[in-house]
Amino acid sequence: MSNMPLCSSSYRNTAKAFAKTKGSDLILKFIREISEMTFPENTTVMNRIMFAFSECGETDKALLIFNHIKHLHCKPDLISYNIVLSIFGRAGRVDEMLHEFNSMKKINIKPDIVSYNTIINSFKKMGRLDLSLAFLRELGEQGIEPDLRTYTSLIESFGRSGNVEESLRLFGEMKQKRIRPSIYVYRSLIKNLKQMGKLEMAMKLFDEMNSCKSNLVGPQDFKRRNK
Repeated sequence: MSNMPLCSSSYRNTAKAFAKTKGSDLILKFIREISEMTFPENTTVMNRIMFAFSECGETDKALLIFNHIKHLHCKPDLISYNIVLSIFGRAGRVDEMLHEFNSMKKINIKPDIVSYNTIINSFKKMGRLDLSLAFLRELGEQGIEPDLRTYTSLIESFGRSGNVEESLRLFGEMKQKRIRPSIYVYRSLIKNLKQMGKLEMAMKLFDEMNSCKSNLVGPQDFKRRNK
C-alpha cells in the first residue's frame, strides 16, 4: 500500500475483501502493518477502516480492530468511539454502548453532540424516552448544544407515543435556542396533533409552517450535516 490517501471506496473494498476471511490473525496482521506505515496519521486511517467494516456489516471485525488499536501506537480518539457507539446502538447492545461511553470519559475523551445523539437515538428505539431526556439534560450540563437531529428524534418519538405536550415543549425549546426547524418536524407535529384531535393547534402549526417554508431545513441540509 502506498502513502497516498485512499478514497472511501478503497476502504470499502478492503472491508469486503476481509469479509470472507475467518479468524483474526490475518486482519490483525494487516492492521499492525497499516498502523506502522501510516504513522502519525494512523488513528485517522484506522477510523476509516473501522467505519468501512461497519458500513459493510462486518461489525465484529470493526470492533476487533477497535480493541486491537488500543495496544498500538494509534490510540482511539473521539471519532473511534463515536463509530463504536454507533455500532452498538444500531445493534441494540445498549449495555456495551454505555460501557464504551463511560470508558471514553474516563480517559478524558469528551463526548460530543454525535456521541449524545447516538445514545439518545438508541434509547428512543427501545422506547425509553425517559432515558433519552436524561441524556438530553446531561449534554446541556456538559455545555454541549443539542442540534436539530437531537430535537427531531425526541419530538417525533414523544408525538408517536401520544405525549404531544412534551413534543410541543421540546419544539418550543428548540426554537428558543434558535435552532432552525425542518419541514419534517412540522409535519410530524401536525400529524400527531390531528391524531390526538387537537385540530386547532394542528392548523396553527400548518399556517406557521407555510409562512416560514423558505427558511426551514430541507433534505439538502440534512445531507450536508450527514457528511
